[in-house]
Amino acid sequence: MNNSFNDLLKRVNSSSLPPVESWHPEREGRIDIRIKSDGTWLHDGTVIRRKSIARIFSTILRREDDAYFLVTPVEKLRIQVDDVPFLVVDMAASGTGTRQRVLFKTNMEDVVPLDVAHELTIENTDRGPRPYIEIRNRLSARILGDVFYRLADLVEDPDADPLYLWSCGTRFRVS
Repeated sequence: MNNSFNDLLKRVNSSSLPPVESWHPEREGRIDIRIKSDGTWLHDGTVIRRKSIARIFSTILRREDDAYFLVTPVEKLRIQVDDVPFLVVDMAASGTGTRQRVLFKTNMEDVVPLDVAHELTIENTDRGPRPYIEIRNRLSARILGDVFYRLADLVEDPDADPLYLWSCGTRFRVS
C-alpha cells in the first residue's frame, strides 16, 4: 500500500460529527451564507478566508429535500448551495480488481471510501459528465476533473463500454 492511501485510510471515521440529523430546533431562519459551485464559502457576499470556520460550518450542515441548513440544537438556518456543498480534491487507491479500495478526500477534509454507503453517480450535462459521491446524510461532493481522470485510470477494462471499476467489493459504473 502506498503512503497517501494509508494516510487517508487513517482519517476514515476518525472524527466524530455532531448529530445534526437528530436535532430539531424550534427556531428557524436564514443566514446569508452561500457555497459556490467552486467550493468557496461566502458570508454576506464576502469570502470566508479561514478554512477552519468553513470546516466547522460544514460539520453542522444538513440537507432537507433540496434545501441546506446549518443546524444546532437551538437553531436551524437556511443557506444557499449552488451545486453541492463539497468537492472531492484528492483520492488514493489500493489493491486491484475486486480487492481494490478507493478513498476520496473533500475540500473540507472529509475522507470517505467509494462503497455502497458512498455511491458514485454521474450526471450527464451539456459540458460533459459531472461525477458526484455521497459524503454523508444526503450531502454530496462533486469529483473534480483531475481526480475523476485519475479514477478513470482504475477502470477494469479501458476498452469496454460502459466503463466500470471496483471498490470495497462493489462494481461502479464510471461512464
